[in-house]
Amino acid sequence: MAEISAKLVQELRQKTGAGMMDCKKALKENEGDIEKASEWLRQKGIAKADKVAGKVAAEGLVDTSIQPGSRVGVLAEVNCQTDFVARNEAFKALVQNIAKQATTTDSVDSLLAQPYVDDNNVTVADSLKQLSAQLGENMQVRRFVNFTLPEGKYGVVDSYIHTGGRVGVLVELECQKDTTAANEEVKGLARNIAMQVAACPNVEYVGVDQIPAEMAQKEKDIEMGRDDLAGKPDNIKEKIVQGRIEKRLKEMTLIDQPYIRDQNITIEELIKQTNAQTGDTVKVARFVRYVLGEGIEKQEMSFADEVAAQIGAK
Repeated sequence: MAEISAKLVQELRQKTGAGMMDCKKALKENEGDIEKASEWLRQKGIAKADKVAGKVAAEGLVDTSIQPGSRVGVLAEVNCQTDFVARNEAFKALVQNIAKQATTTDSVDSLLAQPYVDDNNVTVADSLKQLSAQLGENMQVRRFVNFTLPEGKYGVVDSYIHTGGRVGVLVELECQKDTTAANEEVKGLARNIAMQVAACPNVEYVGVDQIPAEMAQKEKDIEMGRDDLAGKPDNIKEKIVQGRIEKRLKEMTLIDQPYIRDQNITIEELIKQTNAQTGDTVKVARFVRYVLGEGIEKQEMSFADEVAAQIGAK
């Protein structure tokens, strides 16, 4: 077989826009023939996929997968460039499969290297690249989290997806008995708490005791420096600030929120009601909330430009 030089790889890369390793593989598969290698990349959909790889992907879907038994669950975000592609059935299916596969790994890199669930002859990364080429947009597995109840522990993992896959929540409840975990009241509580988290963007912690001391101190420093406290005696200022801090910290905690379905009770009181019904101690162990594209600087695109991009005019 002809030697594959770096110069030849670079030439193919410039011609196709494909990645260096893909170009090298293409040349090896085609005995160093650059034209055949170029065609090979096009057949695999790699060239086109890599051409769009630098474009900002801030749309997409947040999706979830809960395994039978409700002991394992995943929340995942997969991005594309436009809402148009996010509504594509093939893209939706890919995201759902990625959420299912993410139950057995703990990093995006590891997930991408796995054989794809719908075709074990290719990896998850290959499948993503192929669909990217087919639909003409950059696609990325941005992040995922999986909750797995340890052996010997009882509880429920559940999720909630809101606004068509733009907001997603994963929740884990703990209890003391396996019969409690199977109770419909507890399953309902898990779902209602997931919905509660979705509706409360400021909530970051289960309870006040989970808030780091340095964060509480930072809030106190901010309040102590407010103009409306200037000139007040230190003991009065301390009392006012303490009240404000307690209110602010409760705004950040799940169990102190008014229940969205009954504003007369808090989530903590809702959990106590469930405990009384089950005769067990149920508590929220953890939760995660994803908002699609949060933290990604989005590119503004007019509707005309978006349509043009879809039909390949750009």
